[in-house]
Amino acid sequence: MNKPERIAPENTKSDEVLYDVADHIATITLNAPGRMNTISGPMLARLSECLLEADRDSDVRCIILTGTGRAFCAGLDLRAATEGTGMGIGSGAGATDLDLRNTPPTVLHSINTPVICAVNGGAAGYGADTAIGCDIRIMAESSKLALSFAKRGILPESGGTWLLPRLLGWEQAAKIIFTGRTLSAKECVEMGLASEVVPDAELIPRARALAAEIAANAPLAVAAAKRMMRMGLSEPFDEHVHHVYLQLLPLMRTKDAREGMLAFIEKRTPKFEGK
Repeated sequence: MNKPERIAPENTKSDEVLYDVADHIATITLNAPGRMNTISGPMLARLSECLLEADRDSDVRCIILTGTGRAFCAGLDLRAATEGTGMGIGSGAGATDLDLRNTPPTVLHSINTPVICAVNGGAAGYGADTAIGCDIRIMAESSKLALSFAKRGILPESGGTWLLPRLLGWEQAAKIIFTGRTLSAKECVEMGLASEVVPDAELIPRARALAAEIAANAPLAVAAAKRMMRMGLSEPFDEHVHHVYLQLLPLMRTKDAREGMLAFIEKRTPKFEGK
């Protein structure tokens, strides 16, 4: 029987980022459609809080990140920034005022729970970097990634310079970053920046279907696999296989590993508990 939807009590602190959990899936929604979900300082902090909360919750096996309205996230709130009330230029915040260990790009990279970005509309600047920082991207037909940093006099500050060369190779990443190009959903799939494009109305159902498929697997194994994939980006192969073996040993002693093997032998669907 499906568990009833849980809504985090912290939503009362800010409705600019919504958080709910149902059926082992946490959905985090950027909810400032009037300004196309541009990121404010409180919104940035709340997004990190939600990601960390989902990663700590043993009931959550997959995260969906999306937005409301016609944009996923149109970048930083530049109007507030130029007025000195938001983030960035003229905000009065110095480089030492921001703890980069707790910003969404760093948190996205460090958590072990899989994250699907359901890109519901335009993702520009910070929004594009955030989408690229997720493990999997599903894009609505009307959505776009606008990596237009160079056109604004800045650079991809939230992971793009690290992620894009690894996802696409140096030449493709260089072409996109140096030109500040905007990519359609179809182009993103063709070059490997997204897994699929779906009609706008089917975006969330498709994201939830994929999240449910992930959540049906052994959560400790999925988290360990993501952890090893992340470590593998920066270590030699011989060291990596050693670390993988060290991850495998405790997994083999879990109830879920035994359940997975028994279910295979008995030709039935396994029921994993995360234990």
